[in-house]
Amino acid sequence: MNKLQRCRAPIYEMLEQYRIMGNRSYHVPGHKNGEAYDGVEGAGFLDEVMKYDVTEISGTDDLHHPEGVIKEAQELAADCFGAEESFFLVGGSTAGNLALILTACPEPGMIMIVQRNVHKSVIHGLMLAGVRAVFLEPLIDPLSGLSVAPAAEAVKAALAAYPEAAAVLVTMPNYYGMGSDLAPLARICHDSGVPLLVDEAHGAHYGQHPALPAGALTSGADGVVQSTHKMLTAMTMGAMLHVQGPRLDRALLRQRLAMVQSSSPSYPMMASLDLARRLLHSRGKGAFTAGLAAVDVLRRGLAELPRYGLVQPAEPLHRNTPPDSLAAYVTQDPFKVVIYDATGVLSGFELQRRLEAKGCVPEMSDDRHVVLLLSLGSKAEDADLLLQALREIDSEEPSISPHTVSKPDSRNNSTWNNFHSLQISAPVPFSLKPVSANEIESIDLEHCMGRVAAEMVIPYPPGIPILYPGEVITDQIQRRLAGLAKGGAKFQACADPVLQRIEVYNIQKGGEA
Repeated sequence: MNKLQRCRAPIYEMLEQYRIMGNRSYHVPGHKNGEAYDGVEGAGFLDEVMKYDVTEISGTDDLHHPEGVIKEAQELAADCFGAEESFFLVGGSTAGNLALILTACPEPGMIMIVQRNVHKSVIHGLMLAGVRAVFLEPLIDPLSGLSVAPAAEAVKAALAAYPEAAAVLVTMPNYYGMGSDLAPLARICHDSGVPLLVDEAHGAHYGQHPALPAGALTSGADGVVQSTHKMLTAMTMGAMLHVQGPRLDRALLRQRLAMVQSSSPSYPMMASLDLARRLLHSRGKGAFTAGLAAVDVLRRGLAELPRYGLVQPAEPLHRNTPPDSLAAYVTQDPFKVVIYDATGVLSGFELQRRLEAKGCVPEMSDDRHVVLLLSLGSKAEDADLLLQALREIDSEEPSISPHTVSKPDSRNNSTWNNFHSLQISAPVPFSLKPVSANEIESIDLEHCMGRVAAEMVIPYPPGIPILYPGEVITDQIQRRLAGLAKGGAKFQACADPVLQRIEVYNIQKGGEA
């Protein structure tokens, strides 16, 4: 596409024209271009966006059968992100993950090879599709104790053990911006005739600047889901699904997308996806200049604050030695700055609380680390304010009560259950069948060791299940859950959101290991 086309934003331009025309609405939505809020408190907040909040009428096109501006916008997105075809998602990356799984495994009982530390939306997709999941343990970065992605050898072995597998699904990068080389995984999948699906929710910006890691599409992935709202500039819930190659049934994928997405998609959200793409297309590498400068200010400032450690890939032993492409952790998103208190005094949770008290709100924390997220929208003064807050926290150390933080190791993983010795699991059946109330009981977390979980336990963020129903709760898992609960982690999916109690299967129903 030529430069003039790339500078267009077809959906936004259509909505702007709709607003200017000022036609009278005799259709949904019921707010009637925001007029229902005239004279009502809060009208100022809603006034502008509601003028652009339309529905499928003449000229606005249809997300589920695009022929006009939405079709053009998606074609521009494919050109920008290097896909053969791109689809706008108004339900976040969740909708894309669900659609990919339902496409790759169209019949219950099919096998999919899945990285174990996946987002909860992947687990939900496995349930919806009735998949038998073969879980792969990810490699662990020994310096931080954090998990990244499965080894290429593990993927190859799993495909050899389960040649009937329909697809392989991995996450890259992880919530901490850490990654490894996807190209070997793509080659192994394609040699076996199966697609590589990648949850690239946190990597929508990848490949758009030399300072950023390569994207999953460039590495050979067949289906890639990106949260355009996370690291780029779309509205929250705005995401994209990109596909290439012959290994995914595109017609079935469209049908699955229609199943999991609203039949009344948000036009302001789609316009924000259109504008986020246009920003990259029109500015190119220059879109990241200010944000990368802010990252540089922050990293240089951290180098002068020895109290705070920084998670980053290990340096090669020799300057001219390239990074090991098979290592657990070889790429880092520069916009994800992951720090920890190297003195061991402040946990990640406590450091986050202290930063928030000073007006600096991190992305997330675990019991050791704090994830500080910058983007192309960040500025040098953002980095300066953050560094000032960190300096103040450092100077306040005498008033801080000592708190022991366990050192990172491969059994103290911050984001998921990494306590199994097997690299490749047996197939785990997933279904939508609910657990009967008479099969389960709620017990104190401290007494759950050896019992079988009857619910999913998901620290959020990052939204990666530590437990799923049917999994045995080992001593290490129990201690991990107790540590997260004590540190103030927030949980989803479990009956007790503060995780003082946990639901397990009754012993008479096979609920004891």
